[in-house]
Amino acid sequence: GGVSMISTVSIYEMNLIVNCEHKDPHTVLGMHEVLHDDREVVAVRAFLPGVKELYVIDKNDENGVYKADRIHEDGFFETVIEDRHKWFDYKFRIVYWDGNENITADAYSFPPTVSDYDKYLFGAGNHYEIYNKLGANICEINGTEGVSFAVWAPNAKSVSVIGSFNYWDGRSAQMRMLGNSGIWEIFIPGAAEFDRYKFRIKDRNNNVTDKSDPYGFYMEKRPQNASIVYDLGVYRWKDAKWIKQRETSDPYRSPMNIYEVQLGSWMRVPEEEDRFLTYRELADKLVKYVKKMGYTHIELLPVSEYPFDGSWGYQVTGYYAPTSRYGEPDDFRYFVDCCHQKGIGVIIDWVPGHFPKDANGLARFDGTALYEHEDWRKGEHKEWGTYVFNYGRKEVSNFLIANALFWIKEYHIDGIRVDAVASMLYLDYFRNEGEWIPNKYGGRENLEAVEFLKHMNSVIKGAYEGVLTFAEESTEWEGVTKGADRNGLGFSFKWNMGWMNDFLEYMKKDPIYRKYHHNNLTFGITYAYSENFVLVLSHDEVVHMKGSMIGKMPGDIWQKFANLRAAYGFMYAYPGKKLLFIGNDIGQYSEWNEAKSIDWHVLENDFNCKLNLFLQDLFKLYKKEPAFWERDTYPEGFEWIECDDAENSVVSFVRHGANVEDLIVIICNFTPKTVEGYDVGVPYEGYYKEILNSGDEKYGGSGVINKKAVRSKKEHCNRCANKITINLPPLATSVFTLTPNSRGKLKKAVEEEE
Repeated sequence: GGVSMISTVSIYEMNLIVNCEHKDPHTVLGMHEVLHDDREVVAVRAFLPGVKELYVIDKNDENGVYKADRIHEDGFFETVIEDRHKWFDYKFRIVYWDGNENITADAYSFPPTVSDYDKYLFGAGNHYEIYNKLGANICEINGTEGVSFAVWAPNAKSVSVIGSFNYWDGRSAQMRMLGNSGIWEIFIPGAAEFDRYKFRIKDRNNNVTDKSDPYGFYMEKRPQNASIVYDLGVYRWKDAKWIKQRETSDPYRSPMNIYEVQLGSWMRVPEEEDRFLTYRELADKLVKYVKKMGYTHIELLPVSEYPFDGSWGYQVTGYYAPTSRYGEPDDFRYFVDCCHQKGIGVIIDWVPGHFPKDANGLARFDGTALYEHEDWRKGEHKEWGTYVFNYGRKEVSNFLIANALFWIKEYHIDGIRVDAVASMLYLDYFRNEGEWIPNKYGGRENLEAVEFLKHMNSVIKGAYEGVLTFAEESTEWEGVTKGADRNGLGFSFKWNMGWMNDFLEYMKKDPIYRKYHHNNLTFGITYAYSENFVLVLSHDEVVHMKGSMIGKMPGDIWQKFANLRAAYGFMYAYPGKKLLFIGNDIGQYSEWNEAKSIDWHVLENDFNCKLNLFLQDLFKLYKKEPAFWERDTYPEGFEWIECDDAENSVVSFVRHGANVEDLIVIICNFTPKTVEGYDVGVPYEGYYKEILNSGDEKYGGSGVINKKAVRSKKEHCNRCANKITINLPPLATSVFTLTPNSRGKLKKAVEEEE
């Protein structure tokens, strides 16, 4: 056809493309209707470094083949087709210097994949499925399959996609900025699942950085850090029954016994160079163990992709990518699915508080402080070497809120535990005078973070019935678990760090000195109902030279285990949901170390084996008896029998269920002396039967137990009108309940009273 050696593009525009500095390369490259010699003609332009010849082919007319001219030695081609004046459907035939050929669609012939409405919602901070638009999304446009790439980098000079599909050459897939949204976009035909890619960003000072995709669904295994195109639309879930049940259950009136797990150190494969278990292996082995023990939930230390093993996942570079250490995204889905099919909930730790400074991550993303604050007094945690998110920036809070929803929607996660909430709430967190900036009222509260947390919790609660949020928050901030509509932060539960510190302080003491620290055991009740609490003995308590749980206990080996069993007995009887970290339930001697498996071999020891058996029985009883959890968040669910017996280091209390006959009496003796004929008050008359005793011989205890049901006497004792007389085992927790016939009688008596 009529092709001439004429150029319709200015040298200035051509140079912007050749130097990768054009904000909107689609206005130059691709097919355009242009005026030439006062006539409308069609021009097609392409920038293809490393290409020998280029032909434009009319898709609807095999004779319509037009050879393009190389008008710049770096590989800028143009053909002006003088006998065509309307845009037509075309493809390229590309001939390389080595003689190879390729026929492909032109990346610059496609409309944007991000709409004006998408840009509007994202700019307002309310695009809750923004991950379907930003990042790398496999799609088909006008019959052409490929991948739509988009990234938010408002202050960049230019952005390109580099990847395995273009030899990591930043010149061949230059993106366009969509209006003033800060979003850059390009559709790359022929790019496909498992292609690796990054965004090459040139900042205003011409510094060039290659960034992993903030919204990437999958990443290379560390130390590599390219993002990987992944199709999340293939997996078929089998957990519909679980999800349905989750929507109708009341978490506050249900048992919750959480096993906190770091996937890489729960168990390894020693015979294969001590490798990690995969998500699919964990779906078998970990789920079986959790089921056998009687946990109700697994909580995972962060699974979002992270570069450094020693951060345990708390310094994230891929918020939308489950770590590739253990497999692909669909393998992680399989793990969650298996948990659900076996009736186990999955909670993930999530880190919206800060992010690492790794060059490929979010740090100084477009050459400016984009996700973080510019001023270090607001934007940095010096002690962690990390940056703090700028929650006041709508696109940043959108990135995070959409991320929380993403895990729930795409991975069916049942709960999100937000790490380090205190570091988000306080502007002066871990900062000295002069190292922080007060809020607009002169206070220390981070108002933008507060708003962000309220927004996030409201959106999750509104969209997903039964999905829980947990705050790891160590201060006395008020209303952490109050609804956002009632000026609370809107979390479902808060970790009870105060209880944990007091309780462990108490347990570490030699029994001789415990009477001077009795308050550590009893004080917690004064605030036990101020929030909805989870009692935690978490990973934080068995690292950084704090020793293992068994290592904290005083005494010889027998006493250590007796102390630990008594402690667990007290914890599971006390108001609040429960959490134990891996290794805590086998009495591991060494401190936890993420670089190796927990010490399963200790279960060859008698003491450890019996501790583990005790916990299985304790967990079974915990789940079976409603008094342990039905009124966890109501003061009526707890009643002291004796809280003042510091001299003997004994406490006793009652847990009440919703039905009057569902009650449990708990007596804890934190000294090594046995007391025969010990009187303890009980709330109602009847027969009381010991249903668990941590001092039982089968658990490695003293063998001082109460075999027969004990009949109460109508005699005032402690705060009660009745009492029972029992044998009190040393360093042990004993649990009693009304016998079935006493329960029936009590119910009847109460009904008659009414």
